[in-house]
Amino acid sequence: MLTRYRSASSYFKETFGEKVYKLALDGGMTCPNRDGKCGTRGCIFCSEGGSGEFAEPLNGDVRGQILRAVKRIENKTKASKFIAYFQNYTNTYADTAYLSDLFSAAIDNDSVVALSIGTRPDCLPEDVIALLRRLNENKPVYVELGLQTIHEDTAKYIRRGYPLEIYDQAVKRLRSVGINVITHLIIGLPGEDKNKILESIDHVGKIGTDGVKLQLLHVLEGTDLSKDYKSGEFSTLSLEEYADILCDAIERLPKSVVVHRITGDAPKRLLIAPLWSADKKTVLNYLNGCFEKRNVIQGSRFRNNI
Repeated sequence: MLTRYRSASSYFKETFGEKVYKLALDGGMTCPNRDGKCGTRGCIFCSEGGSGEFAEPLNGDVRGQILRAVKRIENKTKASKFIAYFQNYTNTYADTAYLSDLFSAAIDNDSVVALSIGTRPDCLPEDVIALLRRLNENKPVYVELGLQTIHEDTAKYIRRGYPLEIYDQAVKRLRSVGINVITHLIIGLPGEDKNKILESIDHVGKIGTDGVKLQLLHVLEGTDLSKDYKSGEFSTLSLEEYADILCDAIERLPKSVVVHRITGDAPKRLLIAPLWSADKKTVLNYLNGCFEKRNVIQGSRFRNNI
């Protein structure tokens, strides 16, 4: 079967010798966009769970947290290797000593083969970079940066709270010490057409990200974004529109970039739109069918491959 894009599943299997599963974990941290440093209301699309609705609670004991998360997955699969993924809020937004204890305890588990940390590029001071470098000498460390868009007008609307140059600098600093960088981009943000979205794709490919998560915009109950949606200020993408953009995005990504996500999940109890996204199996089948129909090959339209 022809490989259309470099998936996370195949990449991790190549790296660790077998299929690995991510353990979604709560690191017990908040976000500068919530505690008053940058703002108090969070990003406009972010729910109270901080994009970590499925994360295992910390409860003061990361070792117990890991075991509980492992048990949940083991009940459904025969998994034996895991990535400790600190997902919700900003997981470098704490004292370095706290971060060191937390992350070290997580990777101390023999079944944990790597560490993945979701954070903001403006929350990576030098002492944290140094910590990540030391941890990476023990087990691989992946840092996931929530960029979402390169466009400053959209960034201001979603209340991202930092300029694009901060992201660019973070990627370079992390990669200079051997840290693998995964960039989050949202497809379908209000005011962004296909061209704008593809400009973000082009930028992260050029800047040197190691991986991307391409996330469909979800409108969730209780967010400020939901107020704008309900008042008719914007509409969400149809499945057909999303598939069309995604096909072009994959073709424009460098072949070396790992595609960690092509749609994303939203808690069904909070999902307002687009409702078609709730049926993930059907969505993935449709997207893969579009890849086949259009003969999508990652990197086929990347400027350095022309």
